[in-house]
Amino acid sequence: QVQLVESGGGLVQAGGSLRLSCVASGSTISLYPMRWYRQAPGKQRDWVATISRAGTTGYPDSVKGRFIISRDNAKNTVYLQMNSLKPEDTAVYYCNCYTNGVDYWGQGTQVTVSS
Repeated sequence: QVQLVESGGGLVQAGGSLRLSCVASGSTISLYPMRWYRQAPGKQRDWVATISRAGTTGYPDSVKGRFIISRDNAKNTVYLQMNSLKPEDTAVYYCNCYTNGVDYWGQGTQVTVSS
């Protein structure tokens, strides 16, 4: 069992920055790739970022160059640094871990970007 708790969301103006955190318990995140997703109202949940066990990162074009995923294995925490935020980044952001055929999700943290 893996428990994930996100934090760091809030209201920010367009062009601003936020850093989200995802603290894991029940297992050590160094064993897994970790991902961030987001879901806007009325839309599907979309992939935002991945960091592999080795630290390799990946992003969709919509956030590439603006978002940075990182991990601190000693703190069992994954971060998402979000820069140059746009109103279309408004969504609930979720941390994700997939292992042994099970998807684990946090409760999400709301990010709202005003224009």
